[in-house]
Amino acid sequence: MADLISSLILSAFVVSVGGASVLFALSPRRARNQRLDGHGGIMLSRGIMEVAYWMFEPLVRVLVALRVTPNMVTAFSLVPALGSAVLIAMGHFGMGALLATGSGFCDMIDGMLARRYDTMSDVGELFDAVVDRYVEFLLLAGLAVYFRGSPVVIVLCLSAILGAFMVSYTTAKAEALGVKPPKGAMRRAERGVYLIVGCWLAPLWQLVMPGERSIATIAFGRELPVELALLVVAVVANISAVRRMLRIAELIRAKKPAA
Repeated sequence: MADLISSLILSAFVVSVGGASVLFALSPRRARNQRLDGHGGIMLSRGIMEVAYWMFEPLVRVLVALRVTPNMVTAFSLVPALGSAVLIAMGHFGMGALLATGSGFCDMIDGMLARRYDTMSDVGELFDAVVDRYVEFLLLAGLAVYFRGSPVVIVLCLSAILGAFMVSYTTAKAEALGVKPPKGAMRRAERGVYLIVGCWLAPLWQLVMPGERSIATIAFGRELPVELALLVVAVVANISAVRRMLRIAELIRAKKPAA
């Protein structure tokens, strides 16, 4: 029951954000958040991201008044991420999705705080990036533990971890080699959204498809949305990583030799 309630809470939040994003899109006077230029994806559109920034602005003002630092929020994001991993490993997908969403919002809020304090630094960016990777790993690790009895889904989990690693690595390598990282699908935030959506929908899907059915260790009961999310992340992230690598190679070859 707690899983279903958690999924219903997330459903209400998604509906409210969706409605607000439509209103934002229809508003001719709304100011565009320049930081979001070039960001967004199929599951995480720019409009949704702008609404989220607008919704959390009051909370950011409170945190500034309390002198909460960006690094405090970044470190705290590990707490709901760890709780989410444990719950998902135990099969509580709805509650895990709710905590994972909270952890994701922490990643947004710490950046908003850093800009508010005007304290953005390379060290802070490094700390944020490292914590982000731990947060993402915890979510995938929780799924891997839960699906440990299904060889097929375990392969999907490992492939998703590999794709996440390679997308981040190719981006970092491009920056190290002095070329602009190419845009592409399945960046960290988008991967997180797919996995969270899969967990969020699992308890709701159970209402439609009660009971358990499986073929070749792949369950077609309530786990189906989670398995589909893992499949999408595993396939698209690895394709994106290869495409990024090829594009970076082209950019490196196109660089003019130093005079």
